[in-house]
Amino acid sequence: MSTTDSAQLLADARRLIPGGVNSATRAIGRPEGFRAAQGATLVDLEGRSYVDYHCAFGATLLGHGDPRVDRAVADTFGVIDVVGLGVTELEIECARLVADLIPSVEMSITTMSGSESTFQAVRLARAVTGRPYLVKFQGCFHGWHDAVARNVISPPERAYDRDPLSAGILDEAVDATLIAEFNDLDSVAELFRRHPDQIAAVILEPVPHNVGALLPEQAFLEGLRELTTREGSLLIFDEVITGFRHAPGGYQELCGVVPDLTTYGKAMGNGHSVAGMGGRADLMSRFSSAGGDVLLAGTFNGNPQSMAAAVATMTAISDPEVGFHDHVYRLGDRMRAGLREIVDDLGIRAVVTGIGSVFVTYFMDGPVRGYRDLLRNDDTAYATFHRRMIDAGHLMYPMALKRNHITAAHTDADIDATLGAAGDVLAGMVREGLVPTVS
Repeated sequence: MSTTDSAQLLADARRLIPGGVNSATRAIGRPEGFRAAQGATLVDLEGRSYVDYHCAFGATLLGHGDPRVDRAVADTFGVIDVVGLGVTELEIECARLVADLIPSVEMSITTMSGSESTFQAVRLARAVTGRPYLVKFQGCFHGWHDAVARNVISPPERAYDRDPLSAGILDEAVDATLIAEFNDLDSVAELFRRHPDQIAAVILEPVPHNVGALLPEQAFLEGLRELTTREGSLLIFDEVITGFRHAPGGYQELCGVVPDLTTYGKAMGNGHSVAGMGGRADLMSRFSSAGGDVLLAGTFNGNPQSMAAAVATMTAISDPEVGFHDHVYRLGDRMRAGLREIVDDLGIRAVVTGIGSVFVTYFMDGPVRGYRDLLRNDDTAYATFHRRMIDAGHLMYPMALKRNHITAAHTDADIDATLGAAGDVLAGMVREGLVPTVS
């Protein structure tokens, strides 16, 4: 495709689609569009190749176009498509795998996106408890719906205050969600003291990846479990990002803290549209499908193509012979160690962190425990580093606090090439005075 052709295509996109993209976070400037994706490589509209560390915000675990997943989806063609009645064998197999892998799940439902999953979890929690309020943490993102669309990457003047993500949300919906600080159990307990017997649930990303990688303290997670149990509230783990990526059973498998409800998605189908929510059977039985009073509906829930992708992905990442987690943890450790060596050698004030396949470089001094610490990050340096890495052929989302991902398709050679580029990019930023340095 010529430059002229791609320019016309983008002009058509802006004429036909608001802003030319179907999600605001896709508008990153160059590269503005893509024509191919395979393994760990993306190709833009003009034929330039990139090593992909964005991975559709982490939706791909095995790499783009994984043959195991594609074959499973293709096997449904000509056999069964959307029926919208009853149940299929693939839905049962998907639910069985979810229950086998995720410690908190006895029963589950499927949805098409993580936002739908958290919507269902919040509504169910309010129905079960009969309480109006929800607690979320500053910096955590749980989707686009009104109950949770507030206080994610807030500027300092709005952090912990009223910071809705969108116009058009009823004030009552915004105010029914209370904001706490991650890794600060006292901030949560204070909200329970202010609103006795009124909090339906506490929802959190067990690792807040929507602001990079805030690593949870074990005592904090255990304290949340004890506090919510004592107060008669539900604990919801939003494992839309951490689920399947950090362990077959999500982060709850690693930390041993079992929530009441778990949402998951994104990587569940290696990029295919599928997500879900599950938990204790007594809670899940409140859905109208089981004769309860909480509406469960959705024409495309459990459709055969999504279920085939989910079954194939979960089967692959949990197979010891595939060794998915061994591979991405090893490459993740190698990437983080290499980045630490680079910033140390260059005298850059930075914190390289992450877990497993996720890596992040904050441009600040440590420690990094919660969102208050992230207010010290040099957001301009963060975004500039990622932008220049894109220009060097390594796709990292060019916005402050956004994380990077490694998949099964990435190789040692990819990591080496990326570290080489990062060294050159960061050295140039030091020369230009664009990064904080040790004085």
